[in-house]
Amino acid sequence: MFHGREYIMEEAITGDFSIVKAYKADKLGNLIFRKSARNFNPAVCKAGKINIVEVEEIVEVGQLDPECIHVPGIYVHRLIKGAKYEKRIEKITLKKQAKTGLPTDLDEITRERIIRRAAKEFRDGMYANLGIGIPMLASNYIPDGMKVHLQSENGILGLGSYPEKDQVDPDLINAGKQTVTVVPGASYFSSDDSFAMIRGGHIQLTMLGALQVSKRGDLANWMVPGKLVKGMGGAMDLVSASAAGTKVVVVMEHTTKTNEPKILDDCSLPLTGKACVDLIITEKGVFSVNKENGTLTLIEIAEGVAVADIVQTTGCAFEVATDLKPMD
Repeated sequence: MFHGREYIMEEAITGDFSIVKAYKADKLGNLIFRKSARNFNPAVCKAGKINIVEVEEIVEVGQLDPECIHVPGIYVHRLIKGAKYEKRIEKITLKKQAKTGLPTDLDEITRERIIRRAAKEFRDGMYANLGIGIPMLASNYIPDGMKVHLQSENGILGLGSYPEKDQVDPDLINAGKQTVTVVPGASYFSSDDSFAMIRGGHIQLTMLGALQVSKRGDLANWMVPGKLVKGMGGAMDLVSASAAGTKVVVVMEHTTKTNEPKILDDCSLPLTGKACVDLIITEKGVFSVNKENGTLTLIEIAEGVAVADIVQTTGCAFEVATDLKPMD
């Protein structure tokens, strides 16, 4: 137990073999990675008894600057320079042209309302981690003159917009495997450094989507019913950082596509985190979560939405703030 919270201590992962891709190596096995391609590769190298590394280029000893080496050669046992080295991009995501005028499609109107309200959570100078989808789109509404440092848990601080077609770089992706850019002053690092930032409470705001949220602030957002998923990714760490002071904001549509409530007494899907959500933003309104007594309070309501409608489409009881405000 640390600081009043229970943790499970597990033995560190080791493997007989580790297989890694790097950018460049010298003949002693010293490795350099490009941009966000470092991610968990250095940790994987340290965890294997025999490490096999494929690289784009092998240079003579002394040609790599010692200050730029990410993994010392002591961890590397085999080097391969493949004849057909290939970098695949799983999700080529390009910058979209800004739309003119107001959205007319109902789904677009719903998303736009959530996104615009979510953007009001940004503060000048803050460090924030945004999930893919609606959370990431909120960054398009950061006000002019406000500086928000966006972090991606695969090893980027200073995340920029999606790239133009000629800017696509297979070594520059976010944690959702989408192609991205970085802003001036950005930095790259390993995923273990990234999670040190997260677990240490250095990220002031985490904004992510959800499948379900309970009235106590429990979150379920990684197991999609009927779909094969690889795991919960970094979300478990991101939301557990609420104990270290990170504000956790959920942005989502109020109900499922079959009009089932997503805000519930108890989540029926596997949990990502318990009592971790501070604020819920939907197209109908904004709820604050009191994690100590397990209550929700409606603090803002969208234009044209009645409290009775929210009661009908919410799967748990909630309080209404005496100073209920309009949702901008």
